[in-house]
Amino acid sequence: MCGIVGYVGREEAGPILLDGLSRLEYRGYDSAGVAVYHPQVGLQVDKAKGRLQVLSDLLDGGKKIKGTLGLGHTRWATHGRPSDVNSHPQVSEDGLFAVVHNGIIENYSEIKEFLESKGVSFVSETDTEVVAQLLAYHYKGDLLEAVSKVLHRIRGAYALGILCADQPDRIVAARKDSPLILGRGDGFNMLASDVTAVIRYTRDVSYLDDGEIAQLTPNSVEVFDRYLRPVEKSVHHVDWEISAAEKGGYEHFMAKEIMEQPKAFRDTVSPRIQDGEIVLEGLNFDRAYLTSLDKVYIIACGSSYHVGMAGKYILEKLLRKPVEVALASEFRYCDPIVTDKTLALVISQSGETIDTLAALREAKRLGATVLSIVNVVGSTIARESDKVLYTWAGPEIAVATTKAYTTQLALVYLLALSCAKTLDSLSPEEYQELLRGFLRLPDKMEAILKHRDYIQYLASHYFNHSSIFFIGRNLDYAVGMEASLKLKEISYIHSEAYAAGELKHGTISLIEPGTLVIALAGYAPLFEKLVSNVVEVKSRGADVIGVTSAAQTGWLAPKVDAIIPLPDAHPLLLPSLEVLPMQLFAYYVALQRGCDIDKPRNLAKSVTVE
Repeated sequence: MCGIVGYVGREEAGPILLDGLSRLEYRGYDSAGVAVYHPQVGLQVDKAKGRLQVLSDLLDGGKKIKGTLGLGHTRWATHGRPSDVNSHPQVSEDGLFAVVHNGIIENYSEIKEFLESKGVSFVSETDTEVVAQLLAYHYKGDLLEAVSKVLHRIRGAYALGILCADQPDRIVAARKDSPLILGRGDGFNMLASDVTAVIRYTRDVSYLDDGEIAQLTPNSVEVFDRYLRPVEKSVHHVDWEISAAEKGGYEHFMAKEIMEQPKAFRDTVSPRIQDGEIVLEGLNFDRAYLTSLDKVYIIACGSSYHVGMAGKYILEKLLRKPVEVALASEFRYCDPIVTDKTLALVISQSGETIDTLAALREAKRLGATVLSIVNVVGSTIARESDKVLYTWAGPEIAVATTKAYTTQLALVYLLALSCAKTLDSLSPEEYQELLRGFLRLPDKMEAILKHRDYIQYLASHYFNHSSIFFIGRNLDYAVGMEASLKLKEISYIHSEAYAAGELKHGTISLIEPGTLVIALAGYAPLFEKLVSNVVEVKSRGADVIGVTSAAQTGWLAPKVDAIIPLPDAHPLLLPSLEVLPMQLFAYYVALQRGCDIDKPRNLAKSVTVE
């Protein structure tokens, strides 16, 4: 949620800040603002509720605000309704400090009461204004000392960018549980909540860790711990191209990212297949360790949780080990049974999801070995895990994830196959059959995407439904959960996924004439049972779209109103194919309904508050 950009250098800051903020729009926001310092004017603050374009028009693309030092912010309201006053930056009463903030200050009420007792007046409803006012209260000429004192008093999650009119050559930043990166340039330096905001200007970045404070001037970057002791930070070079974060001729980022999935799959998998064998960098799970495992816990949120649901079926089938899937937001509070023989598989696209990060820390505290699957190199979850597998999917800009799901699932397959071979829980013949089929998946993905016009045709017939149900069994049920989430995320249609065997336990009462049911029937071992469920809903008047493999199409087609055929594949591998037409269906339904597909209402790409 929210986005931060900071710049200190020789160029005019305004246009750079607005450009950086435009690249963070995918994170979700409801207002935007900038603060720029000019020696003849002082701190200049401009803010606007609504889309970034409103602010950009107000400032003529940044040309109307002069100065070479500044901060920008896109806000998603937590404390205080969306408004110009509640937008960031927030400014101290004396006009000395401007602050931008991602996260939540949990003890803001008590600090606000304390400051009000000292005569300080507040103008906004935000928790962030407390930080600006507290900085002014503690400031005695030493900016870093004031920041350190503030950090010792506040509780919660934060990424902070701070300007002080009394120190007009520097930006100060601090973080705890909310991401901040430092962009290093020649004669300038930047800070941001995401690499995409700085990649046009520099590819050399450092990642702030929890409790660290950074001080940026045009020619230096200094990092300290919360006690102001110097910290050495390594510099990472970002090697993906800026074009990867642009639409490339597609109407929406989501469409582009759906079409990128075969390539993303290959990029994730190809370097990890060497001489016909799976090689997972940094993973040294030997037979003794895998044999000793008492449980695998998969911990994730949202679409990554649905990867975990598919992963449970895959890992249990191939490893013959118990697998439990936990929502990260629930894991800490369910008193989980974890031992030093438990493997915690943590999955996150951004590597910064706060619920997932907190669950990771709890799993480690209880003694588990933590293996994470993430996309963002150097992210907090990656750094705090014992072992990490990167998806290498490149930037994903659309809020509704597509290629992150596909590449996360690809790594689950590789992990399952590699461990199964080590355990001898698969015969050599079964292993080779699955591996060969797995490596053919990108070609089959491309074949599905070539027929997207047909999916668009179906969407044009069914986009006006107010409620849609997905049914499936086993792996099909896991895919149905993701298909349902995609549809509701971007089209705002009420949608639910049900295990097909549960229909008669209550759900079938919701089926009435004209109800749309999408029946996922790819999993061959349970195909006949799923067909029986299709007959049940059809007999109650439902319209049914069937999704199944080419080999099973002839059996299912007579019993449904429309069918989406998939290339034949091993039953365990079909989820990687089955999810693609469901992504396309959600996209085209949302397109028909005129929805803001890349930036759906009330949602954010990276969730960094509980």
